[in-house]
This record gives sequence, structure tokens and C-alpha cells, in this order.
Amino acid sequence: MSTRHTALQNAARWFDEGHFQAELARRVAHATASDAGGGIEPLAGYLSEAIQPGLQALGFECELLPNPTGGAGPLLVARRIEDPALPTVLTYGHGDVVNGQDSQWRAGLTPWTLTVEGDRWYGRGTADNKGQHTINLGALAHVIAARGGRLGYNVTVLLETGEEVGSPGLRELCEQERERLRADLLIACDGPRVHARKPTVFLGSRGIVNFRLRLRARERAYHSGNWGGVLTNPGVVISHAVATLVDARGRLLVEGLRPPPVEAAVRAALREVAIGGDADDPATNPAWGEPGLSEAERLMAWNTLEVLALGAGAPDRPINAIPHTAVAHCQLRFVPGTRWTELAQIVRAHLDERGFTDVEVEVIAATPATRLPLDNPWVAWSLASIERSVAQPATLLPNLAGSLPNDVFAGVLGLPTLWVPHSYPACSQHAPNEHLLGSVAREGLQLMAGLYWDLGERDSAPWFQAATRTAVSA
Repeated sequence: MSTRHTALQNAARWFDEGHFQAELARRVAHATASDAGGGIEPLAGYLSEAIQPGLQALGFECELLPNPTGGAGPLLVARRIEDPALPTVLTYGHGDVVNGQDSQWRAGLTPWTLTVEGDRWYGRGTADNKGQHTINLGALAHVIAARGGRLGYNVTVLLETGEEVGSPGLRELCEQERERLRADLLIACDGPRVHARKPTVFLGSRGIVNFRLRLRARERAYHSGNWGGVLTNPGVVISHAVATLVDARGRLLVEGLRPPPVEAAVRAALREVAIGGDADDPATNPAWGEPGLSEAERLMAWNTLEVLALGAGAPDRPINAIPHTAVAHCQLRFVPGTRWTELAQIVRAHLDERGFTDVEVEVIAATPATRLPLDNPWVAWSLASIERSVAQPATLLPNLAGSLPNDVFAGVLGLPTLWVPHSYPACSQHAPNEHLLGSVAREGLQLMAGLYWDLGERDSAPWFQAATRTAVSA
């Protein structure tokens, strides 16, 4: 009789015999950049050719759906229903990647060919997100086989092809297909582990607001010798306006955009979490950001305001002229409880009070913050399952420091959300030389097989425990 141990062993053997590598190589070869203007055909081809046949072989009914927004990449909804009365787990991933940046990869590497050098597996999408959903789907296949084709629950797979350009249409599709996507739990993969050697679970993500400050002083530039001292310099004004938002050590100064105090449960979860330390990680600055917080708290439990770009004049070839306009592209990363929907009004009032009435404020894009409560029963369940599979405790992060479309799953679909990443912080995602660590992929296959196995155990999975309690009380 097959056992949990068998499922984990078979998942590891599938990796060791080269099957995972071959599968990932086929998927990396699809040039699915969603930010490069290549049209939707490569995106649709990835779903129909690289994903759908494997899911159909596992008993999934698949449908490729056009993007509700029009012009953006399609989405794949695949359902494996053993019994409508059983609980359902939803899993998510994205088949699109950022542009290849082909000429910038080091010698011997190309973004559309999987190249294995020791523990590093290079190729665009290996870490974000093709390698990660290949791990999840591979682990699921081995659990289905080990359980003789009966998981004891239903599975829905949702793959999009626009995450790298803001997930256009994802919210609309989930609203339109709410019944088809109805589930009891989300288990998904994206983002990095906290460290390469530490399995990680996170429960949501910080939100994000991108906004722009701009000052248009006049129609054109004027000679700095002839007019310097009597004309407003927009570059000077914008730099001083930014300095009222965030100080020289990265502390957020806009009171209305600061978050509530860090919750005790969040602080406890982050107490032992160290940031950085892997070979390719940058050195952190212990004096940067909000005073009185640990690095983990500053990264995952607090709000940060970043200046992404500053522009005035011609910085690559400056001339002796006072620029006519200046711009600062800014970003607020924020946790739940922040008044993020009021950012434009808050920043406007803040600047007006300090005399910067001519500086324009424009919000460009925004995504809400989410965080599953740490005392949700699925949290302890997932940590116990992972430790049982890989013989080491997983690190729990209340939320990812970055941003994901988790608000769609938590908000629109109303799901508890567990994210189990299979990448690591120095993977070079979105950059040349993106790579996955083979050791993390192999471990990921095993811990995901353990999670998928344990979801079918009626004596441990929270959804069966809740049903038992309801039956007893009735």
C-alpha cells in the first residue's frame, strides 16, 4: 500500500532521474514575456502546449479563457472534481515572465534555454514562476499516483499570463467565475523563501501604491547663467518635496501613511527571522528605516516609501540650463491597516502644508495588502506538515515584503491563503542570469507532496476537522 513516505520518495526520484529538469526546460523554452509587446499567442501557447496536456493526463478538465479586459494574456482554469461534496484546494501560478534581456546574460547563458551549472539552474522563469508551479504540479501528480487516483478532495488550478504586468483581468475573471473557482483554501507559490536553506510559508503580501510627483515650471529650459537665481528650478523643488516624505535614513515622515503599531503576534513570528546572509545577498543597513524595529519588522511589518527614479534635465549629458520640469517616481509598500486608498489626498495635504502647492501628485497603480490571521488553523497545519516532510521547521512570515495578487484570492474569493515559495532572495528574478536552485526545487517537491498528501488526511486537515466539529454539534 502506498504511503506518505512513498509519495515523497517518488517525487524526489522524479527529480533525481531528470524528469523535472526536462519538464522545466520545455517550459523555459516558451518565450512568454508579457511586458515586451509580443502579443498573446506565446502566452496562450504556453498554457495550451506546456501545461494543459499534463493536467488533462491527471484528470483535470481544462478551459483556456480569454482575458476579460481584452488584449491581455489568457487564463487557464483546470478542475479535478472527485466529489462536489468534498472540499477544494485552489492553486495559482503565472506562466508569463519579464522580458529576456537577452544581451545582458553572461557568456554561455540565454534566457530561453535551461542551463544547469551545479546547483544553479539558469533561464528566464526558472524562479519566477515556471519552476515554482512546475514543482507544485509535479508534487501533486505524485500524490495522485500514490493515493491510487483518489486524493480525497478536489483541486482547481488557475494559471494566468499577466502577473508581470499587474495581472490584468485576474480580478474580473475571479468575479465572473466565482462559482467555478469556489474553494476552501489557496495553496500557491511565488516569491522567495526568506533564505535558500529555510522552507518558508507566508500568509499574504504587502500592498503597493506607485505614485508620481511632478513640477512643470515652464515650457522649456533656460540658460543657467542668464537666468540662474531668478527662475524656479524644478529639480531643486522636487528634491525638497521628496525630503518631506522620507528622511535621509529612510524613515517615512507622512503621518497619514504610517501603519498601525506592529501586532504582538506578528512581532513574535518575526522575532527569530534574520534578513540576508546568503552569498549573493546585498549588505543591509541596520540604521536604515523605522527606528526601534528589527530588520524583519521593517521589511515585512512596516511601511516603506521608496524613490524609484528622479528626473530633471538630462542626467546622462547635462547642459548649462535650468530644467523646465522635474519628476519623482515614488512607491509606498504597506501593510494592512494603512490608509492607502487616500494616498493622493494625504500626500497632497502634506505637501500643501509645507508650501509645495505647485507639485502635482498622481497615483499610477495600487494593490491592497493582505495577511491571513496567524491563529488560523491552516497556519499551524502547514508548518507541521512541512517539518514532517523535510525534518526542519519552516519559517513563518506574516506576509511577503513584496506584492502579489493575493487580494483577489483573499478578498474576491474569500479564501485562507498559504504561500509556499520555492525560490530564494538572490535568484536574480527580473534580471539577467535568473536561476533556480536545484536543491530548493528537490526539497520543494517533497514538502509540497507532503502538503498535498496531508490535505487528504481526515484526522489532521482543518477542513475535515471543521466538518467533524459541525457534525458533532448538530
